[in-house]
Amino acid sequence: MLNRFTKIEIATAIAVFFHSIGLVGLLFFDKGFFLAATPINLLLSFALLLWTQTEKNVFFFIFLLICFGVGISVEIIGTNTGILFGEYTYGNVLGFKIKNVPVLIGINWFIIIYCSGISINTLLMKAINRVAADTGKTPMALKALSVIVDGATLAVFFDWLMEPVAVKLGYWTWNGDGSIPMFNYICWFIVSLLLLTVFHFAKFNKQNKFAVNLLLVQLMFFLLLRTFLK
Repeated sequence: MLNRFTKIEIATAIAVFFHSIGLVGLLFFDKGFFLAATPINLLLSFALLLWTQTEKNVFFFIFLLICFGVGISVEIIGTNTGILFGEYTYGNVLGFKIKNVPVLIGINWFIIIYCSGISINTLLMKAINRVAADTGKTPMALKALSVIVDGATLAVFFDWLMEPVAVKLGYWTWNGDGSIPMFNYICWFIVSLLLLTVFHFAKFNKQNKFAVNLLLVQLMFFLLLRTFLK
């Protein structure tokens, strides 16, 4: 029966199902139980992205490792020195840590950057194809700038939406008065620019509808939690 559905449809259904369970559980039931499943949900999203990515060549895995390595590194610098992002501390929700940073944060960086890059790239390709059909010209230089800058802006927007929810759920806490500093978003934008530059120039297939769907599912998940979580 599963043969009737595409990988994209199956992966999207799984993502919607588990995020819906998590949403209902966090809003209406014991938060502790559902928080404990956060690493599982994050790893599941990661696995589904790998499953739906076509033509997984060496450049794709290099990009993945760069996202993971850079993500972990900047977070280690941030939590231990305050030079990046601001003064903050991770809780125990996300599991095993290296130098006070959960290993899963590296995977989370990959998920956000990859989904943001794929989403912007998908939108741009549609626009570029229209321009090419009308004028016979393909503005690829504009595409590169847009993927990098717009993708970074989308990643920062995702972080802005997630931050208050993450603090309420104990993913991490901000020191001092507990407010989220603007410096955090500035650092997010700069790091995202660097990683999306790698994303754009790495030669791997950047068509993955599930990545777009997953980003939309997660945006809705955190929007609803931001609105209704007490």
